Amino acid sequence: MTRLSLDSTALAHLKSVVGERGYSDDPAEIAPHLTEWRDKYHGHSPLLLKPATTGEVSAILGICNEAQIPIVPQGGNTGLVGGQMPFDGEILLSLQRMTRLRQIDTQNMSMTIEAGAVLANVQQIAAESGVYFPLSLAAEGSCTIGGNLSTNAGGVNVLRYGSARNLVLGLEVVLADGRVLDLLRGLRKDNTGYDLKQLFIGAEGTLGVITAATLKLFSMPAERETAFASVPDPEAAIALLRRLEERTGELVSAFELIPRTGLEFVLAHIPQVADPLAAPCSWYVLVEVTSGAAPGLRNILESALAAAIDDGVAIDAVIAGSETQRASLWRLRDSLSEAQKYEGGSVKHDVSVPISRIPSFLREAISIVTALVPGARPVPFGHLGDGNIHFNVSVPKGGDDAAFLARWGEIARAIHDLAHRLGGSISAEHGLGVMKRDEILRYKSQEEVDVMRALKRMLDPNGILNPGKVVAV
Repeated sequence: MTRLSLDSTALAHLKSVVGERGYSDDPAEIAPHLTEWRDKYHGHSPLLLKPATTGEVSAILGICNEAQIPIVPQGGNTGLVGGQMPFDGEILLSLQRMTRLRQIDTQNMSMTIEAGAVLANVQQIAAESGVYFPLSLAAEGSCTIGGNLSTNAGGVNVLRYGSARNLVLGLEVVLADGRVLDLLRGLRKDNTGYDLKQLFIGAEGTLGVITAATLKLFSMPAERETAFASVPDPEAAIALLRRLEERTGELVSAFELIPRTGLEFVLAHIPQVADPLAAPCSWYVLVEVTSGAAPGLRNILESALAAAIDDGVAIDAVIAGSETQRASLWRLRDSLSEAQKYEGGSVKHDVSVPISRIPSFLREAISIVTALVPGARPVPFGHLGDGNIHFNVSVPKGGDDAAFLARWGEIARAIHDLAHRLGGSISAEHGLGVMKRDEILRYKSQEEVDVMRALKRMLDPNGILNPGKVVAV
């Protein structure tokens, strides 16, 4: 690993900008920022900066740009592709102190909040004002709004509300040279040229540092019904989705696919969970429907599920009868990745294909990995409603973790090639980071790559912002 040599005068200047509370060079305090939760990536940094204001972020980037000191922005450190890691001793920039709610406007259905705010807290702030912010994912208790937007996070409600990109009205971004780009407009229609905010959403901190966002809010759901159903196969799952959308008037907000293998992992390793249905089945779906006003949503869901069972589209189903039961059903889904860790090494994929091609993708992908690694245990799950499948593969029972993980690249290449052939993407919601930075060159056109590189060179000519991530320049 290359270790950068950083100018001591510039480092002292950076510390003075943020004051004693705004930095740490204590290895013990920096250490949690240098390992991601899967323990796949490890970084190194001599200095953690914790600015409290946009002005401080501006000053930091101005100094770093002038001295050509590389810097890595980091949100809640929940990323899965290494995009938040300082691999070569870069300075770490955390916005964890920037959590202020600048404005909430329930007439305009918008809120402006700083990038360090934890997603669960943003949801709570909205709820306390009687409105709803729908972005929701398993890491919402620790991930931050800045990180969510920088990676264009997806989560479980994309089907109805869209990904993070669709939930942003405006941004405040600090550019590489320290200039502040104020795009904090609460407008739904603004046709005055390039939509600059979209450049920075999903850019993983390589083009600028998001310091605040104006977010789109929605009416609080008056009714929420959650069901867990077994289905014969993925084709039936898609048929069930379409039935439920038709019967509820497009009120399905989440539709998650779960394989029996994954459910068994959860039942074996996660405390206080139970199998919701009497008989095991190869595939399940977790469904959530929400309504702001229409009464009788439970009756509609019950009727639709009963008809699906009668027609063989579903096998069995249960509807949560309380918030506790709803939470228990979601715990099964949210614990899939955690439970898989107890089963040994796993190779993970975050791919998307057109929804109609999910059954073909699953059949071929399972065949591919079991041929490459006999005994491998595929655990494909995720957001079937928007075409995003987390095609995870666990080591064969009793197998050698190290030997299995050594084949990550080989397995990933086969799955990515398949997704691409079916018109899909090799990264649906996790981003590229360093993991897929070079892999994407296999699938994007030269014209796309050229434009991405040109944008990087224009906005960050000295290459200080999260170097080595997303696209190699």
